[in-house]
Amino acid sequence: MLLLKAVGALLAAVCAVDALSIGGRRMKVNVDTRDVAAAAQTLVTFDETSLFIKGQRVLFYSGSFHPFRLPVPGLWLDVFQKIKALGYNGVTFYIDWNLLEGTQGRFQADGIFALEPFFAAAQSAGVYLLARPGPYINAEAAGGGFPGWLARIPATLRTSDPGYLNATQLYMTEVGAIIAKAQITNGGPVILVQPENEYSTGSAFPEPDYFGFVEQQLRNAGIVVPLISNDAGPYGNFAPGQPDAVDIYGHDGYPLGFNCANPSDWGTGSLPTNWADLHAEQSPSTPYSIVEFQGGSFDPWGGVGFNNCAALTNGQFESVFYKNDISFKVSIFNLYMTFGGSNWGNLGHPGGYSSYDYGAAITENRQVYREKYGEAKLIATSLRAAGDAYLTAIPQNNQDGAGAYSGNNNVFVTGVFSNTTKFFVARQSTYYSTSTVEYTLDLPTSEGSITIPQLGGQLSIQGRDSKIHVVDYDLAEGTNLLYSSAEIFTFQQYGSNRTLILYGNPGERHEFAVINGGTAKLVEGPKVEIRTRKKVETVVNFTIGSSRNVVKFSNGLTVYVVDRQSAYGYWVIDPSPSANTPSLPIVNMPSGYLVRNITSNGGTITVVGDLNATTPIEVIAAPGAKAVTFNGKQLKTTVDAKTGTLNAVVTYNAPKITLPDLSTISWKTIDGLPEIQNSYDDSKWPKGDQDYTLNTERPDLNTPTSLYSCDYGFQTGSLLYRGHFTANGNETTLQISPQGGYAFGYSLWINDTFLGSWDGNANNYYMYETFNLPTLKNGSDYVYTLLIDHMGNNENYDPGYDYMKEPRGVMQYEFSGHNLSDITWKLTGNLGGENYIDRTRGPLNEGGMWAERQGYHLPDPPSSSWNTSNGPTDGIDHAGVQFYTTQFDLDLPEGYDIPISVDFGAESLNTNSSYRCLVFVNGYQFGKFVSNIGPQTSYPVPQGIWNYQGANTLAMSLWALDADGATPPSLNLVADAVYQSGYGAVEASPQPPWHLRKSAY
Repeated sequence: MLLLKAVGALLAAVCAVDALSIGGRRMKVNVDTRDVAAAAQTLVTFDETSLFIKGQRVLFYSGSFHPFRLPVPGLWLDVFQKIKALGYNGVTFYIDWNLLEGTQGRFQADGIFALEPFFAAAQSAGVYLLARPGPYINAEAAGGGFPGWLARIPATLRTSDPGYLNATQLYMTEVGAIIAKAQITNGGPVILVQPENEYSTGSAFPEPDYFGFVEQQLRNAGIVVPLISNDAGPYGNFAPGQPDAVDIYGHDGYPLGFNCANPSDWGTGSLPTNWADLHAEQSPSTPYSIVEFQGGSFDPWGGVGFNNCAALTNGQFESVFYKNDISFKVSIFNLYMTFGGSNWGNLGHPGGYSSYDYGAAITENRQVYREKYGEAKLIATSLRAAGDAYLTAIPQNNQDGAGAYSGNNNVFVTGVFSNTTKFFVARQSTYYSTSTVEYTLDLPTSEGSITIPQLGGQLSIQGRDSKIHVVDYDLAEGTNLLYSSAEIFTFQQYGSNRTLILYGNPGERHEFAVINGGTAKLVEGPKVEIRTRKKVETVVNFTIGSSRNVVKFSNGLTVYVVDRQSAYGYWVIDPSPSANTPSLPIVNMPSGYLVRNITSNGGTITVVGDLNATTPIEVIAAPGAKAVTFNGKQLKTTVDAKTGTLNAVVTYNAPKITLPDLSTISWKTIDGLPEIQNSYDDSKWPKGDQDYTLNTERPDLNTPTSLYSCDYGFQTGSLLYRGHFTANGNETTLQISPQGGYAFGYSLWINDTFLGSWDGNANNYYMYETFNLPTLKNGSDYVYTLLIDHMGNNENYDPGYDYMKEPRGVMQYEFSGHNLSDITWKLTGNLGGENYIDRTRGPLNEGGMWAERQGYHLPDPPSSSWNTSNGPTDGIDHAGVQFYTTQFDLDLPEGYDIPISVDFGAESLNTNSSYRCLVFVNGYQFGKFVSNIGPQTSYPVPQGIWNYQGANTLAMSLWALDADGATPPSLNLVADAVYQSGYGAVEASPQPPWHLRKSAY
């Protein structure tokens, strides 16, 4: 204890010294604080093959999940449980600086932005965390996580420029301290921390001083667990031995890119074969780590939708590409994303729309029905079961596998060998082939070289599939799985009783052999061939069918052989995030939806899960198990005489669900753009009179004063400009160039006369257009009103560039018959700008439209005097904005998970009708619909934003960009699914209602 205190004191002292700066730059000291930090803890260590947690080897197999994309802390445990049920034991998560320091100098991480509930949920689920605070994160987030006010910092981003470094200090100090408290050394779930993000290319790269500065910020904040990198590719940047190196080198990989429009196109040369060799060259002293591997894809405005992205990265992709990574012996592995969530409240970058589903294994509305969820579960669970046999293995012939072990050049086999067990990863040499290839294998085993199948027939690999064949896999009690061509899902030991589950594709021939298993007998399923060879070796040869085979051995081993789809229905959930726990119960729900948790206590197996159909349930457990409960209810259980499993039926009770009909309930409506009325008073608006800009991306103004919204603190949502001038009678045209990011649009009026709109497309982030003016009266005063859709600040992927600072607003204009200075400008965005009003929902949730500035999108607005309407489907007959709000109660049954979406219908996508809708639920903006671009038409809103047993406010703005207005053809609330759930109650996120905003204009 005294030693640890002394080390801690030394660390604090050294950090304090190293934090000193001269001339704004970090002063180097001789003591390497990373070494001191490592000495301060012994709970997380590593060697060249794996992590150790508390002295035990651990496979860190994780999925990415961003808490800020699900603003309901009451549902974070739900996602963690679904990730845990995949067989994963880890989650990596970004933290969005933009949301925590929206006001410069004011760090706020509470309410829905608090991290402590996220840590608590991870710990409850039994999940380790890799924290990724940035300061830059990319993540398809607005500004890549950079707050908008950085656009006014005259310094180059992601470099050691003192102005930038100083700007990061408050955030990194505060967020680093929060993470530090959640480290495993303090009893929390955080075992790894990543400085920066994909710091790999750019004009200022590499800059070790900057990267080292970020590392030091984390150490100064109290981070003592290892720091890990995520190089954008296997480039070797900042690997151990280099200046300012991380503790563990890692890299990212997205082999198929982001071409969701062609989901069946795997291209050529996409599957890497040299990553293990690169790792051996670049970072041989650290475990092989892929910190982001492709778990889906983002989709841009005008894209094809995330169902296509899920198809691109489907179960076949997982089988081939994930197992290819296993052939490199990856032991720190993360899939990006595993749950994507939503770009609610304007938090996304301009390249993407409201959904961040990502085609992930868990959908945006938290469903797990995708086939890729089941495939991911098979792979992860298998590796967890293998334990040290895999973690201590060494990759073999990764680049030269064509014909290896098979003699068939159409089959590519690579090996991963430990001292005992050998894993052979097999696929087709033409990895994107859709045909089937047959082969045999010559396997080196403890009994000598064996060609399999021994009992006849051939193995086969279907198109776009991969297999992990094993040799000398320990089945405990002196029993050895000499080999298996069928893949292992799990192995569990219950004293002398043991269960092995194997799977394959229907119609495939497979074979396994067991040494010292005793006599074998088929007790369930169609015929298999069983032969005893050499007295101690039993060989089982079979064809995968629609019915499973169960083979029992006299020494207590039972082998289940199932087809791949059936294997998806098996669940093994380890309560420990560390190494595989022996004696875990196995649950089989053939028609089930989800198992969240399985525990065994005093002969009772307690299962918690979700259902969407009545299903049989089978439990494989230790002999003392006699009873099964599901979601707290005791099941009528029988024991199968042949297999010894516990069997019951779990009943799904379909509830009656009634959702409001949005076309028949009463709405209230009000003009959403009073700024074009002649009576409108903009005297309280900020003046656009700054004659300079601090923006280093566009430092040269093309207007008399800056009309960049960032110079006035407006960073999100819609922007409004009003330009006042006195006519001289010579005006004919106005040329103007607004900029709002990809897919932006704008509309322009002179007084209340509509001049026109740019309705936007997916490829333009600015537009320069000429508008013809009506005849203006000499000496009369006029005002231009310009409404711009701000689609978010750019990301800043390449260090040394300032893409994030690319301004929004008016870039330039020409006014016939006038000098540019004849127009005096005012502008606004969200009320308060960076000093935003709604501290609960954060700095990005509101934009600059009049109703939002008044707070009318919040619950209980003062709408009694407004006009009554049937809602947005009434439409408007002119260019402009109409605002709608309605209130209704939901009375959905407790004990069910019912994801609900606001749906415009596919028919709403129409390139001939240009309109935009913002969707607010209880004050949270959960959708930006753009009719002429798409592709999104349905907007999932989670429980906790909806009040499932209580009052709700749904508000929408309808912005018609065409002169003749717009009418959305439909608008509905849709229950996407109904699951009988064991999750429990969901605590609602805070929903402060409307109150009078005295500063509103």
